[in-house]
Amino acid sequence: MQNRISKISSKLPEVGITIFSVMSKLAQEHNAINLSQGFPGFDIDQKLLSKAQYYLGRGLNQYAPMQGIPELRKRVSKMKEELYGRYYDPAEEITITSGGTQAIFTSIMALVREDDEVILFEPAYDCYAPAVELAGGKTVYCSLQAPDYNIPWNQVQKLINHKTRMIVINNPHNPCGTVWTQEDLLQLDKITRDSDIIVLSDEVYEHIVFDHKKHYSVSTNPPLAERSIIVGSFGKTLHATGWKIGYFAAPAQITAEIRKVHQYNVFCCNTPLQYAIADYLEDPEVYLGLSDFYCKKRDFFLEQIKNSKFKFKPSAGSYFQLLDYSKLSPLDDVSIAKKWTLEKGIASIPISVFFHNKQDQQMLRFCFAKDDEILMKAGLILCSIE
Repeated sequence: MQNRISKISSKLPEVGITIFSVMSKLAQEHNAINLSQGFPGFDIDQKLLSKAQYYLGRGLNQYAPMQGIPELRKRVSKMKEELYGRYYDPAEEITITSGGTQAIFTSIMALVREDDEVILFEPAYDCYAPAVELAGGKTVYCSLQAPDYNIPWNQVQKLINHKTRMIVINNPHNPCGTVWTQEDLLQLDKITRDSDIIVLSDEVYEHIVFDHKKHYSVSTNPPLAERSIIVGSFGKTLHATGWKIGYFAAPAQITAEIRKVHQYNVFCCNTPLQYAIADYLEDPEVYLGLSDFYCKKRDFFLEQIKNSKFKFKPSAGSYFQLLDYSKLSPLDDVSIAKKWTLEKGIASIPISVFFHNKQDQQMLRFCFAKDDEILMKAGLILCSIE
């Protein structure tokens, strides 16, 4: 039979396989230490595993409510109120999703219309722009500069116009490892107040902040919270990225619109694992202790590379560390990342892929959410590079 499809017009013509898949595949093929893709290199807590097994055996294997089970939504509501002082109604303002990425995608698809403009801060996590494009919107970029990656608020103000529908923020930031200050939130509130601009706040690393810094969620600023969507991830918090369970919290009017898309996107999420997570989160120490846990990982990794020729500013949040290799090679970051995976046996992520114009700042991102033995071996390799 003749193939009648002669050509498919791609809705994402510039999108290919993500750099995370590319680098992880290279690492696997060449038996390299993989500090590229952002997933923990250790198992989740046995207590959580036991709870998952318990609820899997109780016959809770059918559809959950579209919004998520009430127990987990109540747990998220309590966590938000205790941490940030804002109450979110579990029934109308909290929704359980199939990971943070689905929450972000669904929010953009529900709220961004054709020709709407969405401001992204670059380097930007790679799922934001494709979602805007699929929704028919236009991405407007604000570039953050190494090594501090601070928000240039004067520039942001100039980018806003009557077409601006949404501003996407990421705090703590992936890949930069920066965290927002309270002044940053005040500036964001100031430039969006008395407008229809919605803030989509990707806060999946909210529990991973270092050096006595504080995570300032948009929910800590009451006027800002009224026009913001907060995205969280149990995968990041519980070392269970493969479970793909997250959530978003937003005012009821915004939530209602996102749920309209959510119900036709995934409808609901894994039922027994929702029960397991809700039960496990009864002990707040499982997330309150996360910053100290990962701070030790960061410090251990940086101790291993202190005698290397890389330049770095210690990550302030997330489980990523940027390393400046400008003293080591003139090659662009994609080339050097691939070269060192093949020749040195260590995989990282080049930062230029997080820029729409592939801006090369000679920076590589390394994930330190690994066992100490792996980090020690990685340190030896990085120190050996001349």
